[in-house]
Amino acid sequence: MQEQPIKNAAINIRALPMQRNLIDRAAQLQHKSRSDFMLEAACQEAENVLLNQRLFSLSDNDYDTFLAVMDAPVKDNIALKELLSTLSPWEK
Repeated sequence: MQEQPIKNAAINIRALPMQRNLIDRAAQLQHKSRSDFMLEAACQEAENVLLNQRLFSLSDNDYDTFLAVMDAPVKDNIALKELLSTLSPWEK
């Protein structure tokens, strides 16, 4: 069995009672603690925000490197070909 990392970074927030009750009801439906539910939801939203970035700031050197990678010939990627030839779950 793999050891779980120790959670020791505190995150504290204040909420209205109705917000806390709403979160508690949703957490209960998913059989999770309030903390686990909130942390999972917050991390999921944080990932979405980061993945939806449309503007990236790069230094001149990093921009040149980026352009070189984008302009380079595409390498054969068997794993990517397999992935793209597989139906998505909603297409099955």
